[in-house]
Amino acid sequence: MIGKAVIGIGFGDEGKGITTDFLCSQSRNPMVVRFSGGHQAGHTVVLNGVRHVFSNFGSGTLRGVPTYWSKYCTVNPIGIINEYNKLIDKGVIPKLYIDEKSPITTPYDVLYNQTVERVKLHGSCGVGVGATIEREENYYSLLFGDIFYPSVFKIKLEEIRKYYSFKDEKFLFVDVDEFIKCVELIKENKNIQITNGIPYYLPYSYHKYDELIFEGSQGLLLDASIGFFPHVTRTNVSTKNIVDMGYSPKIYLVTRAYQTRHGNGAMTNGHIPNNIKIDINETNHKNKYQGEFRRAILDLDLLKYAICKDDYIRNQAYKSLVITCLDHVVDEYRFTYQGEIINSLNQNEFVEKISKILKINDIYISETNEADNIKKFKNT
Repeated sequence: MIGKAVIGIGFGDEGKGITTDFLCSQSRNPMVVRFSGGHQAGHTVVLNGVRHVFSNFGSGTLRGVPTYWSKYCTVNPIGIINEYNKLIDKGVIPKLYIDEKSPITTPYDVLYNQTVERVKLHGSCGVGVGATIEREENYYSLLFGDIFYPSVFKIKLEEIRKYYSFKDEKFLFVDVDEFIKCVELIKENKNIQITNGIPYYLPYSYHKYDELIFEGSQGLLLDASIGFFPHVTRTNVSTKNIVDMGYSPKIYLVTRAYQTRHGNGAMTNGHIPNNIKIDINETNHKNKYQGEFRRAILDLDLLKYAICKDDYIRNQAYKSLVITCLDHVVDEYRFTYQGEIINSLNQNEFVEKISKILKINDIYISETNEADNIKKFKNT
């Protein structure tokens, strides 16, 4: 196997950022590979008192780990520059490699996404990822490599403006000055480079990076081929993209110790009263596009279903499970399975029961928001 893959098995917000950071801390000379979704991710990492929510860079960045942004991920130039500057202010110099085939999100895509979401209420983040993918599928393409050809970039941006103006005339007047400025800043930045595929990594030969950490986005229950339509994402968040890239990583599945969902769509166990602790440092909050951040006790039927629906994961005899936010359920060691509430007396029993039902013996647990405190669970 080559590398390790971090896969959320819920509706997102499972703890993929802290898990990616943990694996980076355990690896020699790693590179993080973003292989799904795009800039809608909000992966929180805390290291040595520094807290950052990653959307446009990999979650190993605070440790100096570079990021490869694959062709499967949308690119937001404004978001990249804003986040880059925030990291610099925190004393971190990020290194980002962006694939030339990565689709670029424009201000037109963002506005269209937000306009549609106000009507359809699918639970979108409202940052233009879905709109970008839809536009690309309709052949109005703008890829990262295009920005290095000024005439091509200008023509394509104008065609995108026309594409959206056919839907609503208001798109004729969208301000793109900041977007264009950020595109130019990216081109000038030596720490942000264009690449064709994973840089300096050639399997079975000399390579610069010793290990690839594939950082997933969202969760399997939001994948269009696994989740519950229409409240799903337009991108593949399963292992499909990794397999298509030719890699066979070790799998690290991630779930909180309870169920969450940010936005509309199906979610079980909402009718069961719970004592789940609300974290004052929670990254996810109510917003006008996604709505409420919902919590409920864990549903192992959903987790088993998600795991079984991903062919690569299902066929892996050896995989790991990371259970995060255990400090939020100190008074709520319960979950449901096959319609019944399963109670546990303590944390050890809670984790052991989950391990047995999911048939995963290699378990890691997290009781804080820092990766350095993640530890391997020892079955009694």
